Amino acid sequence: MSTIRLLVLGAVRHHGRAHGYQVRGDLEYWGAHEWSNAKPGSVYHALKQMAKQGLLHAHEVAPSTAGGPPRTEYEVTARGTEEYFSLLRESLTAYDQKPDVLTAALGFMVDLDRAEALELLESRVRGIEEWRRSVTEYYTPAGGPGGLGHIGEIMNFWVHSADSGAEWTRGLIRRIREGAYTFAGEGEPFVGVLADGQRNPYG
Repeated sequence: MSTIRLLVLGAVRHHGRAHGYQVRGDLEYWGAHEWSNAKPGSVYHALKQMAKQGLLHAHEVAPSTAGGPPRTEYEVTARGTEEYFSLLRESLTAYDQKPDVLTAALGFMVDLDRAEALELLESRVRGIEEWRRSVTEYYTPAGGPGGLGHIGEIMNFWVHSADSGAEWTRGLIRRIREGAYTFAGEGEPFVGVLADGQRNPYG
C-alpha cells in the first residue's frame, strides 16, 4: 500500500488542478510529514511518476514573471480517479497495515458516500476480529506470556492493538451512523486543502 500515492492523488483531486508546491503545502497542513513518508522530495517524485503512469495529467502553465521555468500543474485523470478510490477503499479496510495507511484514508473517507464508508469500516472490524481469533487459537492473553517469556509481550501487544483498533472503529461507525460529517452527495464538503497562496496556519 502506497500512502504517498493516496495522499497526492487526494490532494490534487480536491484542488481540481494543483502544482507541486500546493500539494506539498496541503500535506504539511495535514501533518503528513510527521506521520507518513510524505517528505517534499517524495511528493514531487510521486507527481512525476503518476503523470508518467497516466494517473495524472501534467499541464505546463506560463513561466513565472521572474523568468523561471514553466510551472507544472497536475490534474487527476479517469485512471487516476479509479486508482484513488481503489487505494481509499483498500486503506479503510486493511487492518494489518501501518498506521499511516488508515490515517490517510480517514482524511479522504468523506469522498465516498456514507453507506459505502460504513460498509468498509464494518469490513475492517470483521477483519480485525477474524485476525484476533486466529491468534488466540494459539495464545490467550488472559493466560499471560507463560512459556513464551518476554516474547509473549509481543502477542499481548498485538491482541491489545486489535482490541483497541476494533473499539475505535466501532465508535467511528456509530458517529457516522448518527450523522457525523458531510459525505459525498450530501452537500458542501469540508474544505481540507489550502487555497493557492494560503499560508499553513500550523506551519
